[in-house]
Amino acid sequence: MGRRHELLSTPCGEHAMDLLSVYPGVRPVASGSSLAALAPNEDAVGQSAAPGCSMGSPSRSPQDHPGCQYALAGQDDRSDGEMTDNVAPVEHHRGSWASPVEFIMSCLNYAIGLGNVWRFPYLVYRNGGGAFLGPYIIMLFLIGLPIFFLELAIGQYAGLGPIEAFQRISPFFHGLGYCTLVVITLITVYYQVIVAWALFYIFNSFSYELGWGSCKHDFNSPRCFSYSANDECMAQSNGTDPASLMTYYNRTCVKIADVCSTRGMVALNATHCGNAQAQESLKTILKRVLASEEFYNDYVLGRNNATWENWGEFHWTLCLFLFLSWVVLYACLARGVQSSGKAASDGVHHGSVFVALSLAPILCRGASLEGAWEGVTYYITPRWETLLDANVWGDAASQVFYSFGIGCGSLITLSSYSKFSNNCHTDALIVSVANLGTAVFAGFAVFTVMGFLANQQGVAVTDVVDSGPGLAFVVYPEAILRMPAPQVWAVLFFFMLFILGLGSQFAGVQAITTALIDKWPNLRKKQWLVTMLSCLGIFIMEIPMCYSGGVYMFTLLDWNTASWAILLIGFAEIIVVSWVYGCERFLENLSEMGIKFYRPIRAYWRFVWVFASPIISLAVFLFVMSQYVPAAYGSYKFPPWADVIGWLISISTLLPFPAFAVYRIIYGKEVGKDLYRASPMWCPREDGTKVVDEERSSSDFREGVGAVKLDCLNGNGHIISHFVYDNVAFARDSVRT
Repeated sequence: MGRRHELLSTPCGEHAMDLLSVYPGVRPVASGSSLAALAPNEDAVGQSAAPGCSMGSPSRSPQDHPGCQYALAGQDDRSDGEMTDNVAPVEHHRGSWASPVEFIMSCLNYAIGLGNVWRFPYLVYRNGGGAFLGPYIIMLFLIGLPIFFLELAIGQYAGLGPIEAFQRISPFFHGLGYCTLVVITLITVYYQVIVAWALFYIFNSFSYELGWGSCKHDFNSPRCFSYSANDECMAQSNGTDPASLMTYYNRTCVKIADVCSTRGMVALNATHCGNAQAQESLKTILKRVLASEEFYNDYVLGRNNATWENWGEFHWTLCLFLFLSWVVLYACLARGVQSSGKAASDGVHHGSVFVALSLAPILCRGASLEGAWEGVTYYITPRWETLLDANVWGDAASQVFYSFGIGCGSLITLSSYSKFSNNCHTDALIVSVANLGTAVFAGFAVFTVMGFLANQQGVAVTDVVDSGPGLAFVVYPEAILRMPAPQVWAVLFFFMLFILGLGSQFAGVQAITTALIDKWPNLRKKQWLVTMLSCLGIFIMEIPMCYSGGVYMFTLLDWNTASWAILLIGFAEIIVVSWVYGCERFLENLSEMGIKFYRPIRAYWRFVWVFASPIISLAVFLFVMSQYVPAAYGSYKFPPWADVIGWLISISTLLPFPAFAVYRIIYGKEVGKDLYRASPMWCPREDGTKVVDEERSSSDFREGVGAVKLDCLNGNGHIISHFVYDNVAFARDSVRT
């Protein structure tokens, strides 16, 4: 029967002739998909080809089409004879998720992280409670979910990281992939510090008396306030007479009346002094600081009044925990996507259990405390006047980007390892609902305790603690102190934070290593080394945050990375897909992957991708810029030169886009409209290569930047199969008897 040669039907079929144009000496004798004898010519890739099967010099280099993996492949009937295979082996598989469950678990582990439990509550607190919830939910459904789904679809369709993917969608937007790489690198730098803090708390939970529960330590100041110590002082009071009430101050019990007399006032109750003209709380008079707040600031961070001008001492303990956290992370990632998928799958199962075991009891205990409803009211009651505050909308948008991990390239990387037919639309909806639910749930847990603390101190919820990134490390520990067996709950809670933090970091580090390996595919065989050097390099970048003033650098990175810059990146992603590439074409790409929509759902995606998301993203950016507020840590305002550093950080995340755009205009091969059009390389990475071969699967030829296979029949009955792989050509001489 013989071996038949045909151009296999693929979703990339529209670019088939473009592929043949790369090798102009290869031409089918007859029209259609049948490929017979080919005109002899000089070999295009520097190998001698048999007469009748040669390829002419390419008009463009083979790497112009590494992703559109067409196969002029044959189907063999073994009964017609034996074939000898001399093709050079292709190694180093890119890898893939073992199952769709592993992928969605990895997405959940990435999206449901510290951003929900740690960052969301303090942004709510900083922006007026319920005033933040409305803008956050609006941003989630009009910006967050659309870009989240878009990034999953891009990665799954192309099977590439963000750098290669955006280069193929539109060469002009090549630099957008590098923007996401810079963003995820900076976020990974400071995010791991939070993981180290959690590890610090875990080790300090193995003690008879929790370190944040008292003011007996050397690092505590005279202003330190402990509720347990204050209860002991109140027990020494003689009845309910305000004149005899006692309170805790400077590590001892003092009469409230004596404290009030320093202000020309008398004791009114256990929390306030007053006279005919005014009232004042003891917290304000004594400038009280919670023991848990001093533990975090002065022991964990070792801040000790450090400033930008006085960076302070180096804290070896914190640096050690930071190093240990990287060791654990590397151990989970060393074997690539398979090991991270297993770790993520286990991590989500365990992380979900720990979220329930940790937050639910804290919420239940907090709800039972006096004053809890005051905190809940603050959390859910909108303050309409704040809706005109640009910072509220800016923080809401940045939190959506931060918690979903969009604009960072990590989601494109994660989905690039998915099966081509995976329903990433369902995955996006599941992750979005779980993300929102976890954030709101964590908010209730925090603000029930905040209401209790406000009630005990006799102040408003807004005045309980400084609204900084350490809010969760102050409020959660205070709640744990009121639990039975607090040491057990402390270990469970902070281990939960540790697991959630690592889960998010998996995707961050993987995005960095995937970008490097996609750029230099030969590194794949040394993936463990690439991962190790990436982890080590980021750890070195984090060392300044081990100093007393390190939290200021942490705040500056968080303030200027997950903020207006990432908004612009998300805006650019929407524009390049919906307007430059075309929303309808992208929806057709989704159809190729088997993702179908009912008309109302399809109309929704068309509306948000074409209009809502880009308009709102740009509007929020302009709104934020019109009312820009410099970075600060609590009440400490950063000096102007530190703010300049922050601006440079933000600009650095955007700089690759114009830089690569100018480069492509000057040195690129594309001219005119071709600079913006999708390249022929933009096509499916799975089911786009259907190499019919008895001994090798198609995945063997999908490695790195891809492979092109051309089968030719010469006059001597030989089949010469040319493989252009990673810019190297291999030839297989298959003899037909």
